[in-house]
Amino acid sequence: MASASSKEGDSYGETHDIQKNGFDLGLFVGDLAFEDDACSDDVSLEGLQQELEECKNDDVVANILAKGTKLREYAKGVEKDVRQVELDSIQDYIKESDNLVSLHDQIHDCDGILSQMETLLSGFQAEIGSISSEIKSLQEKSMGMGLKLKNRKVAESKLARFVEDIIVPPRMVDIIVDGEVNDEYMRTLELLSKKLKFIEVDSMVKSSKALKDVQPELEKLRQKAVSKVFDFTVQKLYALRKPKTNIQILQQSVLLKYKYVVLFLKEHGKEIYGEVRGAYIDTMNKVLSAHFRAYIQALEKLQLDIATANDLIGVETRSTSLFSRGREPLKNRSAVFALGERINILKEIEQPALIPHIAEASSLKYPYEVLFRSLHKLLMDTATSEYLFCDDFFGEESIFYEIFAGPFAVIDEHFNSILPNFYDAIGLMLMIRIIHQHQLIMSRRRIPCLDSYLDKVNIALWPRFKMVFDMHLNSLRNANVKTLWEDDVHPHYVMRRYAEFTASLIQLNVEYGDGQLELNLDRLRMAVDELLIKLAKTFTKPKLQTVFLINNYDMTIAVLKEVGTEAGKAQMYFEDLLKTNTAIFVEELLLEHFNDLIKFVKTRASEDPSSSLEKHITVADVEPLVKDFASRWKAAIELMHKDVITSFSNFLCGMEILRAALTQLLLYYTRLTDCIKRIVGGNALNKDLVSISSIMYEIRKYSRTF
Repeated sequence: MASASSKEGDSYGETHDIQKNGFDLGLFVGDLAFEDDACSDDVSLEGLQQELEECKNDDVVANILAKGTKLREYAKGVEKDVRQVELDSIQDYIKESDNLVSLHDQIHDCDGILSQMETLLSGFQAEIGSISSEIKSLQEKSMGMGLKLKNRKVAESKLARFVEDIIVPPRMVDIIVDGEVNDEYMRTLELLSKKLKFIEVDSMVKSSKALKDVQPELEKLRQKAVSKVFDFTVQKLYALRKPKTNIQILQQSVLLKYKYVVLFLKEHGKEIYGEVRGAYIDTMNKVLSAHFRAYIQALEKLQLDIATANDLIGVETRSTSLFSRGREPLKNRSAVFALGERINILKEIEQPALIPHIAEASSLKYPYEVLFRSLHKLLMDTATSEYLFCDDFFGEESIFYEIFAGPFAVIDEHFNSILPNFYDAIGLMLMIRIIHQHQLIMSRRRIPCLDSYLDKVNIALWPRFKMVFDMHLNSLRNANVKTLWEDDVHPHYVMRRYAEFTASLIQLNVEYGDGQLELNLDRLRMAVDELLIKLAKTFTKPKLQTVFLINNYDMTIAVLKEVGTEAGKAQMYFEDLLKTNTAIFVEELLLEHFNDLIKFVKTRASEDPSSSLEKHITVADVEPLVKDFASRWKAAIELMHKDVITSFSNFLCGMEILRAALTQLLLYYTRLTDCIKRIVGGNALNKDLVSISSIMYEIRKYSRTF
C-alpha cells in the first residue's frame, strides 16, 4: 500500500516537473518520415479498375482525383494532421492533471471508508446470526406453549360441556316438577332431553362416576315430565270434542304451539306417546265423522230429484201401467237431458262449500252434483288441513289415514245409498268431471292423502254412468213405436231428448276427449236413427214421412250447433241425412203440382240435343204441358209455399227447401223450353211459354221473405 503510494507520489512529482519546465513533444515522438515506396515486382494491379469504380462516388477520393494530387503527398499531409491531433490531446491531458490527482485522492479516501464499513457490517452479520438462533429457539418454545394451551382449552371445553350436560340445575328441577306447561317449560324440556340423550349416547359418560350420582335424578325428572305433559296433552285433545269447536284454529293456535311436547314423548316416553297418538286419532276420528254425518244429513234436505228409472230418451212421457200412474213432469224435467246452466258447477269448482242452513232458510234446492261438489270441497279442505297438521305435529303422515277411516266410511255409506238409485246420466258425468277437477286441485296443493279415495269414487261413477247410458240406449232399441207415434210431422220429443242429451255429453267431453264416450254416442246415434225411421214409416204418405224426418234432422242439427265445432261428427251425419231427404221432398213436392211436366222432361226431353228420344216429339205432345203450366204455375208455387210453411217447424229451413224446389222447377222448365225449340213447328208455342225471367222473379220474391 505504501509502495503504491510512493509510486503514485513519484509519478505525481514527475508530472508536476514536466508541467513546470514545459513539454517538448518532439523529444518523445521524434521525426516521423514516410519512406518512398520502392517499386516492387510483387505489386499487382489486378482489380484496380473495379476498386476505382467503387470509390468514384466517395467525396474525398473524388476530390483528390479532381485536383490531381499525388497520393504520396496526400498521405504525408494526413499523417501530419494525425500527429498534430495527438499532440493536442496530450496537452489537454496535462491541463487536467490536477483534477485527475484530486480524483485519485478521493477514490483513495473512499476505499478507506468502505473498508471500515465492511468491518462494521461483518460485526452486524455475526450479531444477527446470533439473534436469529435465539429467535428460532423462542419460536420453538412458543409453538410448544401454544400446543399445550390449545390442548388445555380443548380439555377445559370438553370438561365444561360434560359438567354442563350432566349437572342438574335446581331451577330445572323446580320447573319440571312444579312449573306450568308454557314456553319456559318447553325450553326446560329441551334441556332435559339434551341431558338424557347425552348420557345415553356417549359411551365414556356411561363409565363415569358422576353419572352414578346424576342418573337417578334424571330418570325421576324424565318420569315426572312425561307424566305432566301427558296430562296436559290429553286435556288439550279433549277440548277438540267440545261442540262448535273450530278444530283448525285450536290446532294452529294451541296444539302446534306445544308440538315439542309430542316430540319429547316420542323420544323419551314411547309408551305414553302411543297413548297420546291413539287418543288424538280416536278423538279426531269421532269428531270428523260426526261433522261429516251432520253435514251430509243437512245436504240431503237440499237435494233436487232430477231423474228416475223411467226418465229415459225412448220412454213415452204419458206411459202408464196397471200399477203405476202418470205423473206431471217436474219443474226441472228438461234438466234430465239438457245440460243448460248445470255446467256452471264446473266453473265454481273452487267456490266455498254450501252452508246448508242458509240454503234451507232460502228454500233452495240443488241437483245432486252441486251437493256432491260441496261435500267433496269440504272433504278436500278438511283433509288438507288435517294432513299438514299431522305431519307437523306428530311427524307422521300415516296418522291421517287412521283418522279419516271414519269420515271416509261415513261418506261411502252416503254415496253407496245414493248411487244405486241415481239415474241422471248428465249428473253422473258432471260428478266425474268434478272428481277430475278435485284431483287436479289436490295435485296443485301437493297433498297426496286423497288420491286413493278420489280414484275409488271415480271408479264407482264410471260403471254407473255406463249402466244409465245403456238404459237410454236400450230404451231406444226397445221402444214401442205405436205408443211413441204421434200424428204430427213436427220434431218428436224423443229426438229432442236425444239431441239435448248428446249435445250435453259432447259439451262435457270437450276438454277431456274421452274416446269411449264418443263410441257410446255413436251407438246412441245409430239407435235413434233407426227409431226415427220406424216412426216415419208409421205415416201413410211418403211425403209426410220425409217432412217428419227433415223436421227432426233440422232440429237435431240446430241443437248440436249450440255446442260448437266439437259436435262436428254427429252434426255432419245429420246434415247429410237432411240433404238427402230435402232432395226427396223437393221431388215429391214438384211431382204433386207438375207431375206431367216432370215425367215428360225425365222420359222424353233429353239434355243431349242429338239424342234419338226427341225425334218423335211433336207440337201436339208438348202443347198441353205448356198451356197447363202457363195457366197455373203461379198458383201452384203459392200452394207449394203454403205447404212448406205448414209442414216445417223451422221457417228458415222451410224457405230453403222452397227455394230448392223452385230452382229445380226452373231447371225442369228450362229443359222443356229447350226441347220445344228443337221441335219442328215449335215456334208456334212461344206465345204460351212463360219466360225464364218471370220464373226467376217469382223465385227472388219468395227468397226475399227470409
